[in-house]
Amino acid sequence: MAVNAKKVVVFALVVFAVYVIITDPETAADYVLIGFQGISDAAGALGDFATWVAKGGK
Repeated sequence: MAVNAKKVVVFALVVFAVYVIITDPETAADYVLIGFQGISDAAGALGDFATWVAKGGK
């Protein structure tokens, strides 16, 4: 039962994403930009942390 619920949720998200892309591509592009910016910020923060640890936490 849980597998079927997961498939339904994934299908609904894909349908929603396609709907947003078709009806408002500019907003969809903004969402993608926000997502990639968040990933970039997270990677930068992990890099800063790794540098801090490599320097002995000082």
